Amino acid sequence: MMMMVFTIATYLLYRFSKMAYSKWSMPFFHPLLLSPILLIVLISVTHVSANQYLHASKWLTHLLGPATVAFAVPIYKNLAVIKKYIGTILVSITFGTLVAIFSTYGLSKLFHLNNDFLISILPRSITTPIAIEVSKEIGGLPTLTTVFVIITGIVGGIVGPSVIKGLSIKTPIARGLALGMGAHGVGTNKAMEYGKQEATFSSLAMIFAALITLVWGALLIPSLMNFHHIL
Repeated sequence: MMMMVFTIATYLLYRFSKMAYSKWSMPFFHPLLLSPILLIVLISVTHVSANQYLHASKWLTHLLGPATVAFAVPIYKNLAVIKKYIGTILVSITFGTLVAIFSTYGLSKLFHLNNDFLISILPRSITTPIAIEVSKEIGGLPTLTTVFVIITGIVGGIVGPSVIKGLSIKTPIARGLALGMGAHGVGTNKAMEYGKQEATFSSLAMIFAALITLVWGALLIPSLMNFHHIL
């Protein structure tokens, strides 16, 4: 019974957040920010522990698996686009993932964050399902990783359009790749407001960033952490 109640409540709160954001396009009303706040209020008022809520709504988390597999669909649909711009996509997204990892590492060192925190936030710049797997692989805390993935997406979705406007970026491929790399799912949603091409390239950027970061999770990040321990 509790599973059904909290699953429905989670869905309704998210839909409410979507409606609020469509009516008042303010950062606070973004669904990925507002709905967790409303959920926190709900479980606090009902005196339900976080673990109870997670157990009751766990099947929603399990949907991340099919969502990850579904990434194959836009890749298949856009094979012609990928072949045409494969060089641009690979170079820009590879560089973007490296900037994300090293900037996170640098800021973590600057603020003297502990190792568990550092490891958990390194994969913050990719979509949630893949970020969770990378976090597990490198010994991070998936829950903390998820929080920073969401924060990164929201901030990127808010700041991204202003950066694009400020730098006078006009080509669909550049705008799409920038939003997909910088804000993954939220960025792709924003890219749809520009047009179909931007949304396509943003989706491809999100997918390629996740795949490339999986490689970095096995090769680069462990070496970076060994270097961190030496220092």
